[in-house]
Amino acid sequence: MPIATPEIYAEMIDRAKAGKFAYPAVNITSSQTITAALQGFAEAESDGIIQVSVGGGEYASGSTVKDRVSGSLALAAYATEVAKGYGVNIAIHTDHCTADKLDSWVKPLLAIEAEQVKNGGLPTFQSHMFDGSTVPIEENLVIAAELLELSQAARTILEIEIGVVGGEEDGHTAEINDKLYTTPEDGLATVRALGAGEKGRYLTALTFGNVHGVYKPGAVKLRPEILLDIQKSVGAEIGKEMPFDLVFHGGSGSTAEEISAAVDNGVIKMNIDTDTQYAFTRPVVEHMFKNYDGVLKIDGEVGNKKAYDPRAWGKSAEAGMAARIVEACQQLRSAGQKL
Repeated sequence: MPIATPEIYAEMIDRAKAGKFAYPAVNITSSQTITAALQGFAEAESDGIIQVSVGGGEYASGSTVKDRVSGSLALAAYATEVAKGYGVNIAIHTDHCTADKLDSWVKPLLAIEAEQVKNGGLPTFQSHMFDGSTVPIEENLVIAAELLELSQAARTILEIEIGVVGGEEDGHTAEINDKLYTTPEDGLATVRALGAGEKGRYLTALTFGNVHGVYKPGAVKLRPEILLDIQKSVGAEIGKEMPFDLVFHGGSGSTAEEISAAVDNGVIKMNIDTDTQYAFTRPVVEHMFKNYDGVLKIDGEVGNKKAYDPRAWGKSAEAGMAARIVEACQQLRSAGQKL
């Protein structure tokens, strides 16, 4: 199947919300990681989301070029072509664009997509994230309202972040403290500024102790019940049950119980990056250790071309990452739920 159309993406979100499951959103940085993600979703028989960070876009353009727009478009172009062979619907998303990067990344992409739509085509990406956690919430929502209008013209969905996710993500670092917990007041401010769908659809990352990166159990306290409190507070004001389509950021290392509770409380998208990076790299390390004398030309020998051919270790890396995505689909209940 091709990359999801705006209509298919909206249907994916609606089905997840109604069926109480969520899609893994997998960060990709290369053709190999795209292939691994598609393989994982296909094996799980789950639709899914792949996403590009600003660093991922820069890397894909060439490590000496670092053009975040061209790299993002290149990854999307590859995904658009190869996704046709995998039998699942895939949405492409940009992840964690902070306020200082909007003009050099997401806004140019939205302008390109608005032109595509104007000319009768489909947008390259299906959604874009604005990470407003680095600015006060009032400024966050003003910028989000502007982006929501631009998203309408581009037929894309906006993702916003209300609250702060701790840890480090692509050079952005946040402390682990009380700011990691979004409040019902924050939720009410959000719906008052952006509406409840009448101004355009958006996804909301409400924070409940989330931390990016690697952490040991007990290092942070996740409180997924906060999500339900906010859903109820906002729902009571606008007369809509479970009004937010929620996103779970910083989910690596979360327990099965925490993930299940978050999905029950309205999460329809969960970002997994740290775990899939490790799952991709670990088989490569094993290959190199096992084939040490084949991948290196030791003592004047020629090595073994079959061992150092990138396809040899690349297939193992893709299979490792795909297996982790299958596991994520099972945890999030999206396995077997493809449209």
